[in-house]
Amino acid sequence: MSEKIRVGIIGMQPDRSWGAIAHIPALAALSNDYVVTALSTTRQESADAAAARYGVPHAFDNHHALVTSPDVDLVAVTVKVPHHLELVTAAIEAGKHVYCEWPLGNGIAEARQMAALAKSKGVKAAIGLQARQAPVLRYVADLIGQGFIGDVLSTSLIGTGMNWGEYVDRPNAYTADKANGATVLTIPVSHTMDAVCNILGEVESLVAIAVNRRKHTILVETGEALPLTSEDQIVFAGTLSGGVVASLHYRGGMSKGPGLIWEINGSKGDLRLGAYGGHIQLLDLTLEGAGADDQQLKPLSVPDHYYSTAIRDGVALNVAEVYARFASDIRDGTSRCATFDDAVVRHQMVEAIERSAQTGNRVSPSDC
Repeated sequence: MSEKIRVGIIGMQPDRSWGAIAHIPALAALSNDYVVTALSTTRQESADAAAARYGVPHAFDNHHALVTSPDVDLVAVTVKVPHHLELVTAAIEAGKHVYCEWPLGNGIAEARQMAALAKSKGVKAAIGLQARQAPVLRYVADLIGQGFIGDVLSTSLIGTGMNWGEYVDRPNAYTADKANGATVLTIPVSHTMDAVCNILGEVESLVAIAVNRRKHTILVETGEALPLTSEDQIVFAGTLSGGVVASLHYRGGMSKGPGLIWEINGSKGDLRLGAYGGHIQLLDLTLEGAGADDQQLKPLSVPDHYYSTAIRDGVALNVAEVYARFASDIRDGTSRCATFDDAVVRHQMVEAIERSAQTGNRVSPSDC
């Protein structure tokens, strides 16, 4: 490997795709560790345009050329969920390290297949569950570990999906079809619960409801009504390891009130996080807390040392925090990032919620 880790990004539309607005600035903030050497799209014209826009030397119209390029050490897969299995498999088979956005697969079977392949090939494989690397959430974990709120008794969340509501734009229209694997459950709920579980413990068992209240969503660009087969109401209650009681209700669309409220109740105090939407992995979060000597919640500021780069807000922040840790995982063999094995655990939680909603029974993710 060269002195800098050479990255090839699959999926790039200048100034609008996730690769462009999150991965490119995140990697630029870590220029001592990384350099973007290649990108690919499905058309050479668009690949060339993106390469020129971001100063990337190699542009390809297919992913095979990118993953087999000798100038690429790490492949970032930043496209829609249905394509993850094919692209991640190709990258691993080519002996490249991989950073794949969440969800890893369209269902738990695909996730297990990719995790097993990465392990068999001995490559480093990071999953884009970047909320667990958010500076504010690492600070929350430390506050809890230091006993700021005493023993954690319970936690509750209310969040909005932002998509899966009355309207959807064309780039996100594919999320209306549950078969594509990009749902309220698999995206905002899973990202948020990964952060919850990383801080408070994994789900031991749960009882869930998943309901499709909206039957259609309107395509913004044309006014066309699209069938909405993805459930837009996800509710569950359960226990986390250590006995913490957890409840969650996520709703499709936007709210005229807070888009995210996450409360953590302790024996001596409370913490509350908020945002304008329920995508905890990409939105800037507010934090309030009250310890044993406080009478009410007050704003808490995240100390500067929780940030690994100069990025302090925006969608690139948490992605940069992942890349900062992934550099040492690749070079030094550490395990600081969420891996494909961690992705399988989160897919097990999704499977447990779906099974419980279908059967009405209490389900343990470990049984899925």
